[in-house]
Amino acid sequence: MQMIKKPGNNFIKFLILFLAIIIPWIIGIVLVNKSADSEKKHPVKLVNYQRDTIQKADHSQFEILQVDFETPQQLTEVCLTCHNMTAQDVMKTSHWTWSKEYITDSGDTIQLGKKNNVNNFCIGVESNEARCTSCHIGYGWEDSDFDFTDGKNIDCIVCHDQTGTYMKFPTGAGFPVQETKKFGNRTFYPPDYKVIAQNVGKPSKQNCGVCHFFGGGGNNVKHGDLASELKEATKEVDVHMAVDGANLDCIDCHKTERHNITGNLYSIASTNTNRVLCEQCHTGQPHQNKIINKHTNKIACQTCHIPAYAKVSATKMYWDWSTAGKFNEDGSYLIKRDSAGNMIYHTMKGSFAWKNNVDPEYYWFNGNARHYLLGDQTDTTNSVQLNTLLGSYDDKTAKLIPVKVHAARQIWDPIFKTIILPHLFGKDSMAYWKNYDWNKAAEAGMKSVGLPYSGEYAFASSEMYWPINHMVAPSEEALQCSDCHSRESRLSNLTGFYLPGRDRSVFLDILGFALIVIAFTGVGIHTFLRLTRNK
Repeated sequence: MQMIKKPGNNFIKFLILFLAIIIPWIIGIVLVNKSADSEKKHPVKLVNYQRDTIQKADHSQFEILQVDFETPQQLTEVCLTCHNMTAQDVMKTSHWTWSKEYITDSGDTIQLGKKNNVNNFCIGVESNEARCTSCHIGYGWEDSDFDFTDGKNIDCIVCHDQTGTYMKFPTGAGFPVQETKKFGNRTFYPPDYKVIAQNVGKPSKQNCGVCHFFGGGGNNVKHGDLASELKEATKEVDVHMAVDGANLDCIDCHKTERHNITGNLYSIASTNTNRVLCEQCHTGQPHQNKIINKHTNKIACQTCHIPAYAKVSATKMYWDWSTAGKFNEDGSYLIKRDSAGNMIYHTMKGSFAWKNNVDPEYYWFNGNARHYLLGDQTDTTNSVQLNTLLGSYDDKTAKLIPVKVHAARQIWDPIFKTIILPHLFGKDSMAYWKNYDWNKAAEAGMKSVGLPYSGEYAFASSEMYWPINHMVAPSEEALQCSDCHSRESRLSNLTGFYLPGRDRSVFLDILGFALIVIAFTGVGIHTFLRLTRNK
């Protein structure tokens, strides 16, 4: 007699088959999520990391420092009697020269750096030296005649003072004040060189931050990820510098040998040398999750681990010089601030826009940059890129990095089609902050760099790109897969490659849908035959 299988038994077999297919998918999803959670609970470990353990000398015991110094140069000369090779080392560094070798597109090698390049904040140093060089590690750079070979002009204590009392005066060409002065809402006092000389040590966050936190005219103005709050940061602001975290000083990462401090600022430097990399402490494969480790081939650590910058203090995102020169009716400076206290207009500088908790923009970067050089002709149809970060998806040496983009409108020569370096600071009649005449400022500024000025000026849009490296978030706040692999991807500005989840290919969509339909149809037909056929 022929036996007929009961439909109920067939259904149970189908159910088992179905579960055999689905359960592995569910397990896979759970394991991926568990692995991601594990990354959050177990942050990457440090390797190859050592703090400097050299014992600090007690300078208060040195008889040579038990004197009253009348000038800061006198103190430097005493420093150099013991540190007798230091001047030679310091004068080779970019902190002193404010320039490095740069190879132009034509193949010429020139010196380029903060000393002579163009930015879209205060535009340029030349003809404005006495104001800009308040952040130089020297004394007396007030014009183009500054002697870079004179060791006694090195300011040792701006980096090594441990009293927290030493301050250069903002318009003093690198000198501190000799008598109490006010500048804006700040008061500057003459330093006690004797006390400072007896209390020197390794550079701290305070020492570095004097210049690097306040570049551009105020806290966090330029970089977006370097601000005064890093001196007493919490882990939510920066896990490395946090007092409740690793509590690192700047020089713990920016390793220094013979006064050469590692690290390149790509607004002014251009080659992939002397850099600080996360991998020097964390290796190139720091995660427990192998899938995440594969991402490090094309994605810099900062991209995922710095989801936002300017976390506390706002940073300047836009500067419009074309609106400068407006006064109150009584002739006083016109100053406006937003509800958070950020200055959004000043007679001397024009209009500003600020943001905090900013999502970075993302660019491919191979460690090299191209720079606008004074005298280069520009096409102002689009914004002039003052420092172009080089790299692409197809560049094997490039990685995706987070970037602050600072936009501006700055003075430009419409006849010669060149960016103008204006003479802003000074007591002479040609300085813009003296007479508020752009024509005179342009004439004097371009003359100081030996370039022609047509006599006509306009304002051109420009952009600068500032890689973000600080304000690293706790691991649980790092970017998740969906931040990039979705239609609302953070990487929406990047093209030239296919990113799963973000991009759509009609062909692949149809093919994938067709395969799903075929698979389910096959399963359905098979199930139907198993349920209905006779054995």
